[in-house]
Amino acid sequence: MTLGEVFLESLTSGVITEREMAWVAAQQGAFARHEEALAIRLGRLVDEGQINLGCRIPTRVMQHRQVLVDWIEPLGRRRRATAAVAVA
Repeated sequence: MTLGEVFLESLTSGVITEREMAWVAAQQGAFARHEEALAIRLGRLVDEGQINLGCRIPTRVMQHRQVLVDWIEPLGRRRRATAAVAVA
């Protein structure tokens, strides 16, 4: 794990895990200057609420949720709308 990986993953997901936060805190003495700046930026994003402390939902669950929203729900709405028009 590198600080860059933690930063990018946290930035893209909006979440930093407790394990990653503990790793950043434990490794901060060994950071180069550019890594220190990155750690400070990460801390500011957490303070601002743009990155939250928590856990990430596995990709498989997210894909299922996306399929539900994009495919299953619209089909259900269309069926109900078509049935209502057929009855009227």
